[in-house]
Amino acid sequence: MLRSCLASCLVLGLAVAAYAADDQDGFKTIFDGKSLDGWKISESESSWKLENGVLTANGPRSHIFYVGDEKPFKNFVLELEVQTKENSNGGIYFHTKFQPEGWPAQGHECQVNNSYNADPQKTASVYKVKKVLDAPAKDNEWFKYTITVKDNDVQIKINDKVVNEYTENPEELAKDKGIEPQRRVGEGTFCLQAHDPKSVVMYRNIKVKRLP
Repeated sequence: MLRSCLASCLVLGLAVAAYAADDQDGFKTIFDGKSLDGWKISESESSWKLENGVLTANGPRSHIFYVGDEKPFKNFVLELEVQTKENSNGGIYFHTKFQPEGWPAQGHECQVNNSYNADPQKTASVYKVKKVLDAPAKDNEWFKYTITVKDNDVQIKINDKVVNEYTENPEELAKDKGIEPQRRVGEGTFCLQAHDPKSVVMYRNIKVKRLP
């Protein structure tokens, strides 16, 4: 009995220590792995499945937006784990806002694509504005995706290695007629993408830390 009690206390102590570490780091978990609390799906709800702590995108175009915080995000560090299956496309948007259908018009998309043949822009691209052409991760393996935004500077790390950096110049960007006018650094929320019925992309362990 005593041994069992000590073991339970040790487990509890480790759990408390882990939560304390999270608090000290300033991160907030925004996907609990058990429900979609704080998230809102646009079109094609069937494109999303939640199982064993993993949110899987597989189906017609759809986006799931984080709506669990009324205060918009401007400067932040977003961390999550991602896994792709072969020839799959997905995306992580920031500074966006909920819209009921279509590709999100506001904010930037950070590409998720390790082997999707139809698009040369690979994982860690800031879509259209700063491309990565060689995939920094592999299909069928979980990889850590970190997006840091500070004012006009965007940095993307894959497995803790800096892969892409982008500094937005609004005047220069406005001259490119191929870039949509709302595809800008600003403020807003996050969303994840289900790109097409043949793509399978999985997301888990999503957390964010606000920066000054």
